[in-house]
Amino acid sequence: MALASGARWSAHGTGTPVTVIVHGLGATEGEARIPASGLRGTRVVVTLPGHGRASDAPADYWTYSRIAEDVLGIADEVEATRAVGVSLGAGALTRIAASHPTRFERLALLLPAALDQPRDPAGAETFARLAAAVTTAAADGGAQLRKLIAEDVPAGADVGDYVERRAAVLTRLEDALRSVPYRNPLEHAGALAEVAARVLVIGATEDPLHPAEIARSTADALPAARLELLPSAAPMVTHRGELRRVLTEFLNDRG
Repeated sequence: MALASGARWSAHGTGTPVTVIVHGLGATEGEARIPASGLRGTRVVVTLPGHGRASDAPADYWTYSRIAEDVLGIADEVEATRAVGVSLGAGALTRIAASHPTRFERLALLLPAALDQPRDPAGAETFARLAAAVTTAAADGGAQLRKLIAEDVPAGADVGDYVERRAAVLTRLEDALRSVPYRNPLEHAGALAEVAARVLVIGATEDPLHPAEIARSTADALPAARLELLPSAAPMVTHRGELRRVLTEFLNDRG
């Protein structure tokens, strides 16, 4: 199924609850499916424009409001009562929660990158380097882009062909790389004060693109949030089992 923007979704499993899963910017198809593993009921995996089999994003697409509009439309279509978002996806869900505080029963926000301010200058610079490498990929065969991606892979981690797959995704996302770091999901964190959902926020202590302070601020702004911080620079690689356990315990709990 697809929206006019090119955003797509696919459903896996049956029954309730229905959980929407929204990936981060530049996620490979495998990364996008990680948070869906082990969840009971129906898992609806969203693919944003420019990723996987989705068509390229329309002009001026990469704002949190536009992404949130698509995610909310999909959630309403599939009658989701729960949602999981990673990084950019977490920001979109945060925006939905602020404007529709009773829309979801449970939310899991993994590695939130921004709240009511854009990313810090160091994070924005990382994206600027990636965007520049995408620009030069035609000339250097993507060598600089692959180098930058490889630098963020934890030492000793066996990630197979991840670098090649992520580079292939990012080559379609230059506009997003130049836009998203300068955006913020909310104008004021206080907009989350009325959110009714139970919320799990998972952050990382050593990830410069997803600062622990943002995870803390997000959890503090929500009335019923629980914060988990994983000691890693890339928890979806180094702490995948623990992340999956915490997430499934929270979302599979029938209480």
